[in-house]
Amino acid sequence: MAVEVVTFGCRLNTYESEAMQRHAEEAGLGEVVIVNTCAVTGEATRQARQSIRKLAREKPGARIIVTGCAAQVEPETFAAMPEVSQVVGNHEKMKAETWAGMRDFGVALTERVLVNDIMAVKETAIHLIDGMRGRTRAFVQVQNGCDHRCTFCIIPYGRGNSRSVPMGAVVEQVRTLVEHGSREVVLTGVDITSYGKDLPGEPKLGTLVKGLLRHVPELERLRISSIDSVEADDDLLDVIANESRLMPHLHLSLQAGDDMVLKRMKRRHLRADAIAFCEQVKRLRPDMVFGADIIAGFPTETEEMFTRSLDIVEECSLTHLHVFPFSPRPGTPAARMPQVARDVVKERARRLREKGEAALLKHLAEEIGAQRNVLIESNQLGRTEGFTLVRFDRPMTPGEIVPATIAGHDGKELLAA
Repeated sequence: MAVEVVTFGCRLNTYESEAMQRHAEEAGLGEVVIVNTCAVTGEATRQARQSIRKLAREKPGARIIVTGCAAQVEPETFAAMPEVSQVVGNHEKMKAETWAGMRDFGVALTERVLVNDIMAVKETAIHLIDGMRGRTRAFVQVQNGCDHRCTFCIIPYGRGNSRSVPMGAVVEQVRTLVEHGSREVVLTGVDITSYGKDLPGEPKLGTLVKGLLRHVPELERLRISSIDSVEADDDLLDVIANESRLMPHLHLSLQAGDDMVLKRMKRRHLRADAIAFCEQVKRLRPDMVFGADIIAGFPTETEEMFTRSLDIVEECSLTHLHVFPFSPRPGTPAARMPQVARDVVKERARRLREKGEAALLKHLAEEIGAQRNVLIESNQLGRTEGFTLVRFDRPMTPGEIVPATIAGHDGKELLAA
């Protein structure tokens, strides 16, 4: 075993894991497992600790290094685990010199914690990689951090304030990935619709997307990850309407469908804003497919409030639903609010998932007979332009884009003819 990375959480973590693994390998580290954690919920942190203990049992000779958002906000929790050799902050993990300095370990506990003040970080540099090992699509970080303070979220304290990668650097990274065979690139970050506010001229996300597609004409497919619809700019809407290389799939950070819950979350949109945005995008791009994050059982949520979150699945034409049962995150305002009973939270999450499953079934049925271009992810599985899974009855070549007629579905995936 050389360097192994175990990744939790978002697409940005996936991208950063690739960069870290390369830094660690170039530093000559061996027998190392890097655990890149997530802190989006208390449950995510618990799963990371559980995974660390399991890794220590399975790989008794390996050195376990813990990083990511949970390590940034709770370094002492992981430093206290006997299985952990070192704890590294989110800023430090992306520096080649951090990994080069790890050859000598076994120092005192306090020296094993390399976590500094993330709020002091003012810039985000791109980390050049020529591809994503084992993946058919590549992720490119264009932004990090968040300036907003939603009451349920600890992530700004794990990632710092919003900062953007200069447009020229993003273009060069995408060009490099395409030259090395990437057919599809996903732009990722913590709050990517805040892109550019800290850059000269304050370019917006739509400006970046248009520039990428213009300057890298060889790029076949471009996706953008989770967006905050209230920050969608005119250029982004224009490119959604007029550029076929931008894939017709948007994942929305909705979180709830009730105005009072949204206000208590300190979200910046209301229910009507979300519905109006989805209707506008559907007019511009009728084949657009929406995914969304929705939290079930937020503090003070009544049954009537929850019903509005159920209803917004249909009102926003949502297809791919990510349901999060609310779990209080220590250090957030929501953790101090009156909590909904755990059995009620779980039951509401179940009902939301059922609503999402019904919406997916409707979408799958509507796809039958359609002609789609599918990016193959494994020898029999790929995704359409709208990010829906397609299964083939014969081996295919990962990384290829193949035309397919949709013959049916099995309730979860489309079936190619």
